[in-house]
Amino acid sequence: MRGKLLPLAGLYLVQGLPYGLQSGMLPVLLRAGGLSLTRVGLAKVLYAPWLFKLVWAPLVDTRGSPRAWLTLSTAALGLVCGLLAAFSLAEDGQAELPVMAAGLLLLLNLGAAVQDVALDTLAVQLLEPAELGPGNTVQVVAYKLGSVLAGGGLLVLVPTLSWPRLFLLLAATYWLAAALAWSAPALQQLPSPKPSGHRPHTLQRLQDLLAVSGTLWTAGFVLTYKLGEQGASSLFPLLLLDRGLTAPELGLWNGVGAVACSIAGSSLGGALLARHRKLLPLLRSLLQFRLGGLACQTTLLFYLDTPGAKLGPGTVLRGAALLSLCLQHFLGGLVTTATFTLMMRCSQLAPSTLQATHYSFLATLELLGKLLLGSLAGALADGLGLHLCFSLFLALSATPILCLGLAPRILA
Repeated sequence: MRGKLLPLAGLYLVQGLPYGLQSGMLPVLLRAGGLSLTRVGLAKVLYAPWLFKLVWAPLVDTRGSPRAWLTLSTAALGLVCGLLAAFSLAEDGQAELPVMAAGLLLLLNLGAAVQDVALDTLAVQLLEPAELGPGNTVQVVAYKLGSVLAGGGLLVLVPTLSWPRLFLLLAATYWLAAALAWSAPALQQLPSPKPSGHRPHTLQRLQDLLAVSGTLWTAGFVLTYKLGEQGASSLFPLLLLDRGLTAPELGLWNGVGAVACSIAGSSLGGALLARHRKLLPLLRSLLQFRLGGLACQTTLLFYLDTPGAKLGPGTVLRGAALLSLCLQHFLGGLVTTATFTLMMRCSQLAPSTLQATHYSFLATLELLGKLLLGSLAGALADGLGLHLCFSLFLALSATPILCLGLAPRILA
């Protein structure tokens, strides 16, 4: 199993780099450059290629080998990073993200989305049923570690390294990962898919996906379980920046410290799943803990929004804010690992010829749920005010707890 998990860990790590770059580093730099919360939030529209994974998922399943798709998409990501080295994403006083840089970031997401489909297909084919637990933990932890390295690590390095050197470093990392995808012995043993004489049209494929037991409920759950958490996690760090934290300090805590807590939460989630055979009761308890943590963070934010509240160095308020940031990432990691296990369990109920596409379908909805509030959070805060906005996030975080009462028995 180690021969399988080690290459998967390395590949999932580099898969997390684009997300960390755009969710951890880019918003902080754009906000520090003077952009409004609405414009910073709308920059997440660049994640759009991830929402269309089902367009090319059947191609990865039926044309060529997943290993070839994985190698080519990873090498292409290195090329895009090499081109990004020629552009600056953030300058003091800028009004918006440069058009060429935005276009290259869009291509970066396109390549990463194709890489994601190919890598998930390999994982489904490679892992035995008894290996799904460790494999899912490796997937979540390695992806988040890549997000940490790109989101917080690079933000800390911004004052030291130039933009060209940062993106050339990313390009070299992707090219090494492409070599790993092509040469790893465990991946070379997988057979190429056999061409199918009958290829169902898109509508028929969608009907087959939805006909799998438990799919409709799982789709609704993964679409909504992150709404409140993602909205709060998108805004709270930027509000700390507005109240006195510096960009490098916030990058250290939100991009490294908090995500390290998220990785710890995901690892603990994997350990809890190994001990508890009943997934849904465990998931309910984790969601309740997350709701309590968000309630504490919301109370803290209400206090920070009062006149004269500042996060001075060495103050209790500053410590409480940073602790809340880390705690929410820890609880979010617990919930994410359990939810991804639920998604894998549902995909295992699909026919073998449909499992990779089925998992891509659920993963697309999971990402859509993240982007929905992540993109609109800034506009909601500007339009509704912080108090009403975070109260909405709190209510949305309670919704998936109620949904668990309607879960089909086949997923229990």
